[in-house]
Amino acid sequence: MPIKKFFFFGILLYLFGCKSDVQPKPKAYLRLTYERPNYKIIKTASNFSFQHNLSAKLKISKNKSLQLMYPDMKATLYMNYNSVRENIDSLLNDAYQLPFKHISKAESIPEKIFINDEKKVYGTLFSVVGDAASQFQFFLTDSVNHFLVGSVYFYARPNYDSLFPAIKFLEKDLFHLIETFEWK
Repeated sequence: MPIKKFFFFGILLYLFGCKSDVQPKPKAYLRLTYERPNYKIIKTASNFSFQHNLSAKLKISKNKSLQLMYPDMKATLYMNYNSVRENIDSLLNDAYQLPFKHISKAESIPEKIFINDEKKVYGTLFSVVGDAASQFQFFLTDSVNHFLVGSVYFYARPNYDSLFPAIKFLEKDLFHLIETFEWK
């Protein structure tokens, strides 16, 4: 008799004891690592020069715009040059408004100001934190003759967490570009 009870109890325990819902595994993200950057100076036909990462491919358009394409990251840095002709206020206003077009997706938009009195290069780098289309916006000027505006776009769904290693890599590249930037 105790064997029948033990057997019956075992069957009940088996049927009702461990019940787990089947759940799909969450999507995994690749671990992104990048090689140490090597830089080369670029002297453009425009009015400036800078050092850029050799892993980026440079494309120069006829209308004084440049593209630094990072194929491994599916990202592009777009830069447009403008001459200052008594329109510095308008250019600065546009440059400050550009990052705030991403405010609906941004958690914050911290800015870093760059001042190089020796080379007469002044500017601001905006870092858009969050799932925005563009992670970086910046401008550089000498306040008298030259104005350059730039932005970085990734050609992937803007998932800040998964793009974070690429964002940090590009941030270092942008710092280097800005720090080596010179007007002709």
